[in-house]
Amino acid sequence: PGPLQGFTVVEACQMVAGPWAGSLLADLGAEVVKIEQPAGGDRMRLLGHRVGSIGALWAGVNRGKRSAVFDLQQADGVALLKALVATSDVFIQNFRPGVADRLGIGEPALRAVNPGLVYVSVSGFGTTGPYIDQKSYDYVVQALSGMAALQAGPDGEPALIRNIVIDKVTAMTAAQSILAALLVRERSGRGQHIALSMIDAALAFLWPDGMMQHTLLADDGRVTAGPHMADGYLVRRTADSYLTLIATSNSQFPGLCAALGTPQWLTDPRFATLADREANAAVLSDLITAEIARHPGRELRDALHAHDVPCALINQLHEVHRDPQVQHNGTLVEHDRQWLGPVREARPPALYSLTPTTLGRHAPKLDEHTDEILAELGHDPEAIAALRTRGIVGPRRT
Repeated sequence: PGPLQGFTVVEACQMVAGPWAGSLLADLGAEVVKIEQPAGGDRMRLLGHRVGSIGALWAGVNRGKRSAVFDLQQADGVALLKALVATSDVFIQNFRPGVADRLGIGEPALRAVNPGLVYVSVSGFGTTGPYIDQKSYDYVVQALSGMAALQAGPDGEPALIRNIVIDKVTAMTAAQSILAALLVRERSGRGQHIALSMIDAALAFLWPDGMMQHTLLADDGRVTAGPHMADGYLVRRTADSYLTLIATSNSQFPGLCAALGTPQWLTDPRFATLADREANAAVLSDLITAEIARHPGRELRDALHAHDVPCALINQLHEVHRDPQVQHNGTLVEHDRQWLGPVREARPPALYSLTPTTLGRHAPKLDEHTDEILAELGHDPEAIAALRTRGIVGPRRT
């Protein structure tokens, strides 16, 4: 059942940040209804590998939900949404600032039908300011937040993380914030409005380590300069693969030298202490890179582990599911999904002793549950048919 059994979430979102927040709550046991628009629904549905009208990425960030299609451009469609929200706990929307209010589903309008509602607005840049009229995507916020600059290599060339990390950290922040708001409501009976922007979530996520050299602002000599953690985040080529390690601390450097067969580094004055190794980090890094390239990857990994040096060979994407620890943990589940057939996906990562979670329902087809949800709202088959005929619900006819 999961810890959120009995809670209902209505989600009117597209792309990833809002939808994945809904699925994270569904993974925890919440009943989640996704409201989609008549003109094709969520435009992420067809991105990448797909079966029919369901793409792999869309399925991954929309599992566990039911899909209903309401035309929110029409007053009767808005009335249906309000009727659904009236008996729900959470509403999530990621329309551009001002759109929800124009549609009649802004926070005041929905709070009028459900005073205890937790209303969540997810945006790119916030609700005011110089950027609110600009389109916001993951790569845009990576560029603005400093994340792309942090990925720069020795040549100084910025790079994007090739993963929608900002969307996903925003989704996780939204889910965390919703849980806190539900706890407040359980204690006080009061709902509230949560406003969350991708740029704010990105900066909060990046700051502790990524901006560690831009945090301490005293200019009176109290701040001692030190190397950036990111400088050690390197992938090095072995004789036959790729490996990553960081081992310059006093406890790990001797093990690194033993595994590489370079005991002379221990008596080299450039590397005698941690401070010396930090001062000569570039020279030491080049020596480590050259030495690693001489060794077969698996042999070197085993030697490093034998000397308690943290390291890992780089798993290629097609190898990740075969990693021994991943298999031992049962992190990835292979099973059949309705419409899609056999799939491999990650289970919810947190293991609850009292309220265990499971992989919930399949990611829905567009309009799959509209009639079912309308029936729950009290509409009989004839009324549902009339709503479809009038174009209030269901995909737009072409």
